[in-house]
Amino acid sequence: MPLPFKQPPESICLLRLSAIGDICHTLPIVRTIQKHWPSTKLTWIIGKTEYPLVNEIKNINFIIFDKSNSLKAYKDIHQQLKNTKFDALLHMQMSMRTSLISLLVKSKIKLGFDKQRAKDLQWLFSNTTIAYKEKQHVVDSFFGFTEMLGISQHEYQWDIPVANQMDFNLFKTKKPYVVISPCSSMPYRNWNAEGYAAIADWLYKQHGMQVVLSGGHSLIEKKMADKITQQAKHPLLNLTAKTDLKQLLSLLKNAYCVISPDSGPAHMATAVNTPVIGLYACTNPDRARPYLSKQWTVNRYPEAIQKKFSCSVEQVKWGTRVRDDWAMKLISIDDVTAKFSQLTQANPV
Repeated sequence: MPLPFKQPPESICLLRLSAIGDICHTLPIVRTIQKHWPSTKLTWIIGKTEYPLVNEIKNINFIIFDKSNSLKAYKDIHQQLKNTKFDALLHMQMSMRTSLISLLVKSKIKLGFDKQRAKDLQWLFSNTTIAYKEKQHVVDSFFGFTEMLGISQHEYQWDIPVANQMDFNLFKTKKPYVVISPCSSMPYRNWNAEGYAAIADWLYKQHGMQVVLSGGHSLIEKKMADKITQQAKHPLLNLTAKTDLKQLLSLLKNAYCVISPDSGPAHMATAVNTPVIGLYACTNPDRARPYLSKQWTVNRYPEAIQKKFSCSVEQVKWGTRVRDDWAMKLISIDDVTAKFSQLTQANPV
C-alpha cells in the first residue's frame, strides 16, 4: 500500500516507548491522526513507566512494554500482536530495543526516520522513511510521520486527561505558586542548588509566590531538593518523591509557571499549557525546548558551544550537546529572574 494514503487507513501502530518528554512530544501527532482520521484504529506500544501518564486517553489501544522483564517483554509483545496486522507502523524511536520490537509488528509499511537523522541502525528496520528536514524541533520532526501518511495539517493539542483541581492531599492552596523541577534525567543538564534557592527566595520576597519543589525518587533528585531547601531563606514546599505522574501533572497544570532544565516535567507542563522557564546551555533549545515557551527560555547554548568547540551554533551538527559540568553554570540568577519578569508582564499573576 503506497504512501501517502488516499483514504484513512483502518489501523496504525505507533511505536514510542520513552521517555516522558518524548511521549509528550508524540501527543500532537496522535491528536492529529485522531482529528483527521477518526475512524482509524490506533495502537500505541509504550513503556511501562510512561504509560500511566497517558493511559486515560480514549480510543487508543495501549500495549505496554516492560523492559525490566528482559526477553519475556518481547514475548509478551509478540503474543499480543501475533494475530494483528496494521496498515502502517510508525517507528518513532531510534533505539535497538524499539527496532527489535518493530520486527514483531505485522505491517507492509514500516515508517521510520530518514537516514540522515536515524540512529542505532534504525534504517535497517524501516522500509519507508519520512522526508528529511534540517534543524527541526523534536515535535516538528515527529510531524514528518503524519505528513508522510498524507495529513498535511498539524494539530498542536496534547489534551492529557487531568483533574482541574489537585487530586491529592499533599498540597492545596489558593495562592499562586511556581513549581521548580530542578533535575533532568541527564545530570549534566542540571543547574545548581544555590541558584534555585536564590530564585525561590526572590519569588517569595518580590512576588509573594509559593514555591514548590518537585522531582522523582532518584538519589540525585532527593539530594538536590534537600540542598535547595536548606539554602533557601524563605519557606518552600518540597514534594520531591511524593507524587506520581498524574499528581505531578495536576500540580503542573495549576502552577503559574514551571522553572526547569531540559526534563520530562518541563514538557509535561507544556502539555497542560503552563508556561515554562527552561534553563538551556547543554542542549539546543531550538531542538528541545518546551514547545510553547520559546520566549521564556534562558538560552546559554551558544556560549557553551563557543567555549567547547570554538565555533558558532551554526557550525556544529544539529543536536550537538555540551556534556561538561561548567555549561549550566553559564546561566545566571539574573537570567532567570529577567525571564520571570517578562512572563509577569505578559501574563500578570
